[in-house]
Amino acid sequence: MPAPKDPEPRWLTDDQLAAWRGFVRLLQRLPAALETQLQQDSKLSLLEYHVLAHLSDQPGRRLRMSELASLATTELSRLSHLIGRLENRGFVRREPDPENGRYTLAVLTEAGHAHLVSAAPAHVAQVLTLFVDVLTPHELRTLHRISAKVLDRVESGPAAERLSS
Repeated sequence: MPAPKDPEPRWLTDDQLAAWRGFVRLLQRLPAALETQLQQDSKLSLLEYHVLAHLSDQPGRRLRMSELASLATTELSRLSHLIGRLENRGFVRREPDPENGRYTLAVLTEAGHAHLVSAAPAHVAQVLTLFVDVLTPHELRTLHRISAKVLDRVESGPAAERLSS
C-alpha cells in the first residue's frame, strides 16, 4: 500500500503576497518612526514609553512585573533590565508586593509620571500624523476589527501554544 501523499503546500496569491509584504513593512517602519521621535524628544525607547504608560494607567501606578511584561508584550527578563534602566533615571522603583512577597511590583515615580506627561503630547502627535490622520473613521474601525481577529487567532491558535511552551 503506497504511503499517503503529503498535501500540496499552500502559497499566497499575488494580492495576498502584496498585502502581507506591505503589512510586514508597516510592522517594521512604523515602530521605528515612533521610536525615533521618542528618542529625540524624550530619550525614551518605544518600549520604555509603553511601560511607563501602562504603569500610569494602573491604580496606584503600580503593577506586578509579570503582569507588566504581559501588557508590554515582552519577556520578564527583558523587562527587568528595562526597569533597571528606568530605575537609574528615577522613573520607576521596585518594591515587594505586599499581598504576596514572592512578587515584585514596578512603581511609577512622580519623576517618571512627569516625564511621561511631558513626552506624551509629541508622541501622540506622531501617532496621529503617521497613523490616525491617514485613515478614515471607517478604515480605523475596520483596522480595529481586523487586528482583533488576527490577535485572537495568534493568542488562541497553535502559534500561541508554541510561544507559551
